[in-house]
Amino acid sequence: MFTATNPTTGEVIHQYPTHTSEEFSTAIDDAQSAFQAWRKTTFAERAALMNKVADLMAEDEERLARLMTVEMGKPIREAYGEVQKAAWCARHYAEQAEGYLAPQELASDASLSYVQHLPLGPLLGILPWNAPFWLAFRFCAPALMAGNTCLMKHDSHVPACAEAIGELFVKAGAPKGLMQNLRLHNDQVAQVITHPAVQAVSLTGSSFAGSQVASLAAQHIKPAVLELGGSDPSLVLADADIEKAAEVLALSRIINAGQSCIAAKRIIVEASVYEAFIDAFHQHLAKLKMGDPAEESTQVGPIAREDLREGLHRQVTTTVEQGGRCLLGGEMPVGKGFFYPVTLLVDVTPEMQASCEETFGPIAVVMKAESEAEAMRIANDTQYGLAASIWTADTAKAQRMASDIEAGQVAINGIVKTDPRLPSGGIKRSGYGRELGPHGILEFVNVQQVWVGPAKT
Repeated sequence: MFTATNPTTGEVIHQYPTHTSEEFSTAIDDAQSAFQAWRKTTFAERAALMNKVADLMAEDEERLARLMTVEMGKPIREAYGEVQKAAWCARHYAEQAEGYLAPQELASDASLSYVQHLPLGPLLGILPWNAPFWLAFRFCAPALMAGNTCLMKHDSHVPACAEAIGELFVKAGAPKGLMQNLRLHNDQVAQVITHPAVQAVSLTGSSFAGSQVASLAAQHIKPAVLELGGSDPSLVLADADIEKAAEVLALSRIINAGQSCIAAKRIIVEASVYEAFIDAFHQHLAKLKMGDPAEESTQVGPIAREDLREGLHRQVTTTVEQGGRCLLGGEMPVGKGFFYPVTLLVDVTPEMQASCEETFGPIAVVMKAESEAEAMRIANDTQYGLAASIWTADTAKAQRMASDIEAGQVAINGIVKTDPRLPSGGIKRSGYGRELGPHGILEFVNVQQVWVGPAKT
């Protein structure tokens, strides 16, 4: 049984039964049957469906957004934005897929030689709770436009969101089996990955989950894309616009109550502007309003689960015990719900808890670097490599520095974000493979070489 708890109140709001082995086996058979016809459709036919799904999301934005607010505590204004972004992703691939997957002629000894990009078959997407609609469409939009079919194993804490995503495709007139929501417990996932009809798997989640899925997929010679955790550094150099950096990094840190893999996790500031940055940063963080995510004035909602909140508080208290200073927040609230205040930790060093671990909540960590070189060393001193940002007046210098940052994505003088037009993904324990952009749609296709004779003489 999937049980959804409203993190604002701590109360159970609804339950959904999980699928039996027989039910998800039938779903896989349906996905395989749908694939045989879908793979033969034109890009225009696929695009018509994706655009219809996007239209339905736009028409039903209010209801879909409030499902996220109730099930995982996303502030309603952010929830509206997520529905809009998911629809944008659907429209983007509807428009661009044919160009992204266009055949490429390559010179060889053949009369004609080229590469074409063919679909693989049913794909499994394993998704987390923190961005239920966006992450679902980041997985399914390119996959479906490439001619694959999709099986979605969403997080058990957002079952109504997952049901709504599946229903969008039904309402849009999708063929049976094209895009299905599977209510599976984690111990059932292995049966899907190992099923002969399932050709590949995409997972967004923890490094632990990623290692398990990658190992199983590799055993069965199936490709995988993994988007895992991050401890993303933001380098604020001495010549940066301190006020702008403080403003944007405050927003980056608290979007979705800080429950984002690409949020600014470790803010590394050059010593000469360290105190000035802390002053400006503190002012921006202190203004943020925490409260009921259903109210449009709320900027910071609750943490999604009680156990996650307890883990955050452990990270804060341990870091303070290790010598970090807490300038804001840091106290466990009393009352209903799983709220945790915006918290500012400064004088954090690399060996402290809030630096060593990913902080998945509204905890801002500020670290001092004596030079640009030390800032770079601290930035790369992590097992993760998802995203990073650099703040400086010298953008040419920042572009050179970007080549030395061990991360899959670098923003210069701007917020780190995902965009359907640009590839996203990590290195090291943040995963492998890419989603979004032209690179994302190429992850789950057969890059087939075709050689046409006779050979040139």
